[in-house]
Amino acid sequence: MPNNTRTRLIAGNWKMNKNYTEGVQLAQDLANELGHDTHGVEVVVCPPATDLKGVSGVIEFDRAPFGLGAQNVYWEASGAFTGELSCDMLKSVGCTHCIVGHSERRDYFGETDGDINLKVKALLAAGIVPISCCGESLEVREAGNQVDFVVGQIRADFDGVELESGDQLVVAYEPIWAIGTGKTATPEDAQEVCGAIRAALVDIFGADIASQIRVLYGGSAKPGNVAGFLAEEDVDGALVGGASLVAADFAAMVERAAE
Repeated sequence: MPNNTRTRLIAGNWKMNKNYTEGVQLAQDLANELGHDTHGVEVVVCPPATDLKGVSGVIEFDRAPFGLGAQNVYWEASGAFTGELSCDMLKSVGCTHCIVGHSERRDYFGETDGDINLKVKALLAAGIVPISCCGESLEVREAGNQVDFVVGQIRADFDGVELESGDQLVVAYEPIWAIGTGKTATPEDAQEVCGAIRAALVDIFGADIASQIRVLYGGSAKPGNVAGFLAEEDVDGALVGGASLVAADFAAMVERAAE
């Protein structure tokens, strides 16, 4: 049975899609689709960096019922780090959330658990909620090592991290083999790993805080399958890729989460 004490969260990762004008239009379309009531579901969109200010304007002026997240951050406050964005820069355009540790950052850009640990700590210090991603490759899953692998990521990513409350952190489980491939884990697959994540969070942060941390499922999540994942006890929402680029589809997922 799903947990009824944690507010469900549907977050959209636009990845490297939508230029500034297109991003503003998508945000406006989503605001129109959602109206002004998400029925208790928290909604966050994470556009590319060039779109953040435009989407922030839509949120402010259209009273859009969703928050703003970034797709990446650097842990230093400022300096000679060409191409990077600081926490303060993200806050200045209205970001309340930031994705870290996505498999594409790990695989394509060589980010390590140590990097993600520094990013999580910097975001928490700045008052921005990390959406910290984890997940296994097809090779790891076929070997039956998915739980140990993901728990190892969680322990490394949150080493030395301190929380005052569970709403400061979100964890997103994204099996790499199901991202953008059309393959999707079953709800039971998701619960197996999300339940193990929850148990690891209890060890790291204690039962009270761990019970408040939302754990999302990602990996080809879409309107037709999200309800099945949300029916599981330790799945509190979804980190959505492709479906977040279509306002009607993303709004439909929010509606499913409100049921």
